Amino acid sequence: MIIGLVFWSHTQGQRKLAVKANPNKSVPNDTELRTRLSKEQYRVTREGATETPFQNAYWDNHQPGIYVDIITGEPLFSSLDKFDSGTGWPSFTKPISKEKLVEKRDSSFGVERMEVRSRKSDSHLGHVFEDGPPPTGERYSINSAAVRFIPVGKLQEEGLGDYLPLFSGAESGDQRSASKRR
Repeated sequence: MIIGLVFWSHTQGQRKLAVKANPNKSVPNDTELRTRLSKEQYRVTREGATETPFQNAYWDNHQPGIYVDIITGEPLFSSLDKFDSGTGWPSFTKPISKEKLVEKRDSSFGVERMEVRSRKSDSHLGHVFEDGPPPTGERYSINSAAVRFIPVGKLQEEGLGDYLPLFSGAESGDQRSASKRR
């Protein structure tokens, strides 16, 4: 009986992982998103709002891990590419995969810039600018409300164990690549 219980617990854990990492999961409808997301998350992802700088969850986060789409859980950015841009928003030199993003010209507020959206959920994430550090010269300025951070220690549990090798040299605290560069 104990062996059966252990086996059942293990299969339940595996099922939970499969749900979190399911790339075929559909994007929830607007009614569900309004109940699932906070007002700020909804405003940012669905209405294209921008959160307040220096007063958001991840602008000063230096832990190693992955930033995923708040709606789909799809991996978008790695802390290995995060840097302190001095702007008050999480900034990255590149996404994990450009194929997971869509860039659209944005002329709002009389400023020409490039909006960044998640391809699968069509969520507004932020903007990309050409004033970032080497090697890309790009600065992806992303709203914390549009993403969820998963620390390295939780990647396996969240179904993102395939990303663990990226962090084989990263320490548990601050990391070398999340340095303060401009």
